[in-house]
Amino acid sequence: MTVRTILEWPDKRLRMPAQEVDAIDDTVRAHWQDMIDTMDAMPGVGLGAPQIGVMLRLAVVDTSEARDKRIRLANPEIIDASAIMNVHEEASPCLPGVSAKVSRPRGVRVRYLDESGSVVERDFVGLDATSVQHQIDHLEGKLYFERLSKVKRDMLLKRARKLRG
Repeated sequence: MTVRTILEWPDKRLRMPAQEVDAIDDTVRAHWQDMIDTMDAMPGVGLGAPQIGVMLRLAVVDTSEARDKRIRLANPEIIDASAIMNVHEEASPCLPGVSAKVSRPRGVRVRYLDESGSVVERDFVGLDATSVQHQIDHLEGKLYFERLSKVKRDMLLKRARKLRG
């Protein structure tokens, strides 16, 4: 398929909630494939559709070393989260060159539609959980740095603007 251009902050589409997917069809499958191709080209461990300008609640995640465990999610929603928190260094191609430590639940249970259109409930732990939560944030119109304190967020955005020139 196609490696798509990533929207960069402060593109207003990155702040908009994405629309629910009505059904899994060939158009949705094509979006997922473009997202996987784009994710692999970054390289990254996940991508939300709004990052490529597709305003649908679609995400892909693959944290495997071999890049062979693609998870395609439509309309993902967290239905349970661990009380235990993990801290991971997070980044986004939407804000290139910077990253920050973000605290999120260590595990989440997520309900979503898979590539066949079936409703799935699945537990994600560790980096998988972090990536899924990060992508769901994108679908809600949020970026990881919004989870930082104001001081840390301002410093991160200032550094990102400096890198852009």
